[in-house]
Amino acid sequence: MKKMISFLSAFLIVTGISLGTASADKSGVVKIPTHNWSSQLVGAEVVGELLKMVGEEIEYIPMDSQTVYQSMADGDIDLVHEIWEGAFGASYEKSLATGNVEEILTHDAVTREDWWYPNFVEETCPGLPSWEALNACSDQFARADSGGKGVFIGGPVDWLKHDAEKVEALGMNFEVRNAGSAGAIWAELDSGVAQNKPVVIFNWSPNFIGAKYPGKFVEFPTHDPKCTTDASWGVNPNALYDCGNPASGYLKLAVNKDFSKNHPAGYKVLKQMNFSGPDIDKMANYVDTDGLEVPAAAQKWLDEHESKWSNWVN
Repeated sequence: MKKMISFLSAFLIVTGISLGTASADKSGVVKIPTHNWSSQLVGAEVVGELLKMVGEEIEYIPMDSQTVYQSMADGDIDLVHEIWEGAFGASYEKSLATGNVEEILTHDAVTREDWWYPNFVEETCPGLPSWEALNACSDQFARADSGGKGVFIGGPVDWLKHDAEKVEALGMNFEVRNAGSAGAIWAELDSGVAQNKPVVIFNWSPNFIGAKYPGKFVEFPTHDPKCTTDASWGVNPNALYDCGNPASGYLKLAVNKDFSKNHPAGYKVLKQMNFSGPDIDKMANYVDTDGLEVPAAAQKWLDEHESKWSNWVN
């Protein structure tokens, strides 16, 4: 038995396999995840192109936007460049606490994610953006198959926004219908605007949509971390999620803990990188308004912002 254990240990050392904490592989390929919204897809390719400039080899891997943080801790992917506090903060911070993830920076971009409506809705629903006013007007958002309840168009299920829990906790006369992608949300919005019918959707900022359709976020009870952990906190003492999302959330960039030693050139680039709100807006706008494919949108951002990123790679 001892000889078998010794042989196994030697084998693991020779092959580089570890029975302990997983670390990113040393193949020389930087693995970048891609998700289901435009700014992330474009930004992933922007990051990839910048890393190529310093000699890194890149692979893009479609991944679930919640489990990606555990994958980063496990070393299955190398970095996440667009970590939104509201949607992914809990998953990210759990993986960060393992010690297998290194936080690189907080971008200049300030984020917000919540229920949102185009301004024309205020003409028929006085009192907005108060959530109580929205609830009083719920019948205006009803559909033929919603049983008299207002319909809220939520984001994809894997964004974990807890909108159904919020509706229940606040006693709202709404039902949540989760769209399959960001594009499906915008299609619902386009349809509502075209028909001049009240519509309330999940939206986020920075984003291109506010320039296309001016609107406002619904104002729910102010967010507090206890809202998601302590049922006794808030307007409903018997339920979690009786609040809005953070109104000034972070946007972070993080890597696997071994990224600096496996990809030192790329690591230096990431340490300099910093996206602003307008950067995120434009990345989404090139795809969702201008109709560019993701690679072309990434190249357009690079072409128009060389004075910014040239310092990152030099």
